[in-house]
Amino acid sequence: MPISSKLPNVGTTIFTVMSKLASDCGAINLSQGFPGFDCDPELLDLVTKYMKAGHNQYAPMSGIPIFRERIAEKTKLVYGVKLDSETEVTVVSGATEALYAAVSAVVKLGDEVILFDPAYDSYAPAVELNGGKPVFVPLEMPDFSVNWNRVKSAITDRTRLIMVNTPHNPSGYVWTTKDLNTLAELIQDKDIYVVSDEVYEHITFDGRKHLSLLTNSLLRERTFVCGSFGKTFHVTGWKIGYCLAPPQLTDEFRKVHQFLTFSTATPLQYALADFLAEPSRYLTLPDFYQEKRDLFCEGLKETSFKFTPAQGSFFQMVSYGHLSQEYDYDLAVRLTKEIGVASIPISVFFSDKKDHKILRFCFAKENKDLFIALDKLQNIKF
Repeated sequence: MPISSKLPNVGTTIFTVMSKLASDCGAINLSQGFPGFDCDPELLDLVTKYMKAGHNQYAPMSGIPIFRERIAEKTKLVYGVKLDSETEVTVVSGATEALYAAVSAVVKLGDEVILFDPAYDSYAPAVELNGGKPVFVPLEMPDFSVNWNRVKSAITDRTRLIMVNTPHNPSGYVWTTKDLNTLAELIQDKDIYVVSDEVYEHITFDGRKHLSLLTNSLLRERTFVCGSFGKTFHVTGWKIGYCLAPPQLTDEFRKVHQFLTFSTATPLQYALADFLAEPSRYLTLPDFYQEKRDLFCEGLKETSFKFTPAQGSFFQMVSYGHLSQEYDYDLAVRLTKEIGVASIPISVFFSDKKDHKILRFCFAKENKDLFIALDKLQNIKF
């Protein structure tokens, strides 16, 4: 029987497509956002320890208590925000699940959800699957900052939710105090919630600080903050994230979460709880990734691309419109096949798929691979 698709315009994600192409071509994969190096060996030893100790059955639905406590401690240390680990912290199977559960918790049929364009590709489908209508607000190019007049104009009586991403993927833009305060002013007298994707919270550069939406008192009462230990500790394949939200929002969030995954891998939670006991393991991350960003950008100076160093995340965008009018998707495929370096065409992040002649590279790779990739990129022929 024919299936009436709930997502008729959605196909296989570009990340899957480009990673497969990179593998098929033996190319250096600077496309999909995962680290090209392993995690700390001590973290692996901790997982083995807890597996051998018999912690291999279901974890509590909301997460292992000590793990939630450590997440709350990290939040207090980094942002000065005190959370109740029992009622405001939920462990989930990856930030994508957190985003979906948060949208599901508050969006009903006919609700409008403001998305900043370009946006990560899971946002709009989550809205649509819950009967909501995505309303796209273009970010300001070339820095991808927020035009708050456009946001104000997009808000209607049907606006239920605004989805935020800082540091931003794909651009790396990091929200400012002014951004947080302006958002709070716009929604303070309205029944609007916020979902904040903060998976790159510990990856910011040049002295910038990530400002979690939790740090604004009004936003804290309206916001689901979604985070990822996969990004922070180089274990994206573990799919472990978390959601921080006030008790009334957490209650609704957990109603959805329990029927999506119910719980997350038990020994991994215990291992991460122990690992979080030493704050330097995440506080040193900006320096670790700044070295890679700087290395990559220094090499890019020897290419024909134009670029501005990313403010955050582990992605660097480059512009080539002054060199060629080739469609970004076609160029990304060609570079993967011809020179052996895979990237992401950022047209896929835009709601209208507009081609701005920009590619996104992931620099969360071994330095030797970055050097090889840069050498190849320096010899591109347009």
